Amino acid sequence: MEKIGIFCSASDSIDKMYFEKTIELGEWLGKQGKTLIYGGANLGLMDCIARTVKAYGGTVVGVVPSKLEENGKVSPLLDKIYRTKNLSDRKDIMVEESDVMVALPGGIGTLDEVFHVMAASSIGYHSKKIIFYNINGFYNDLLAILHSMNKTHFSRHPMEHYFDVANTFDELTFLLNK
Repeated sequence: MEKIGIFCSASDSIDKMYFEKTIELGEWLGKQGKTLIYGGANLGLMDCIARTVKAYGGTVVGVVPSKLEENGKVSPLLDKIYRTKNLSDRKDIMVEESDVMVALPGGIGTLDEVFHVMAASSIGYHSKKIIFYNINGFYNDLLAILHSMNKTHFSRHPMEHYFDVANTFDELTFLLNK
């Protein structure tokens, strides 16, 4: 897996622990010569991952919706840019361009992206998985809901068909090296 799609927070107000773990991942991606595919913003964990990947020799690809450009929030670090009309186009291009998708902690936008990828996989548009990087148990409640959907038969396939979970950095890099 060479092209790693990242969904994550655009907030600068979150606990520094999340930035530290993002830096660790960005350093690994850069040193491994991976390509980061992300939303192209200069905010929060999005900016952190792009800066770190770039600093350690990786390639940074931004998929930028028009509103981000209008608001002056586009990263200056992009090696390549895909411009999109809206968030739906952005998600489709990110999935198309990435070998795998990783969900770092994030807000409503990250959840929208995660569910978009899983829903598209569930009806056969692709077979890519989300890897939840479950830093400090961030995704525990969401994972419990997804497992409940399995138990109550609200998913066509076992939910694990659509995602993997990495609770540690070593688990994450193991999954990215598969």
